[in-house]
Amino acid sequence: MTDIGTLTFGIQIFVTLFVILDPPGATPIFLSLVGNRSPRERRYLAWQAAGVSLFVIASFALFGRFILDYMHVSMEALQAAGGLLLLYVSLQLLTGATGKEDTKPNTNIGMVPLGTPLLAGPGAIVATMIFVQQADTTGRVLALIGAIVLVHLIIGGVLSASTKILSIIKESGVSLLASIAGLLLAAIAVQMLANAIKALAAS
Repeated sequence: MTDIGTLTFGIQIFVTLFVILDPPGATPIFLSLVGNRSPRERRYLAWQAAGVSLFVIASFALFGRFILDYMHVSMEALQAAGGLLLLYVSLQLLTGATGKEDTKPNTNIGMVPLGTPLLAGPGAIVATMIFVQQADTTGRVLALIGAIVLVHLIIGGVLSASTKILSIIKESGVSLLASIAGLLLAAIAVQMLANAIKALAAS
């Protein structure tokens, strides 16, 4: 592998994670899930989702290989499980079931499915674990930490700012957005499952 500078390494991590986590792509799904919440709750859930994603990715960066090896779980199995969970959420969005369930006080969409697996999914986890192996100097470790934190600050900011859209599109717009988001989320889920099955078949 070609040796690259610390700054370049940090930029590489930032761009990779930003593309995988895809804040703009997660926005319509986020808005469809928080449409019936108060503005304050929406902002809280935006930052909570970013915080949960940061916690999950940081945890796997530190202990990911140990956790998976100890539980005898492959990355493909983790990816398939994430795909099934997202497929379940997409069906709720398409059938309008989330509106009733989200009124329950114990429903925390900021943690699941927003924080994980939508944001901190198998792709982001694997990419982070690979970068951890490449962080062989103090400078690279700091670049890795900085890139991960910066990406999640941007995610929280984007999701929080996007909640202002809900005051414009009103309830009918939220329903339309939920249908579109459900379709997109179903496609993401099916793709995750297909990639996991393909990887399992090849192994």
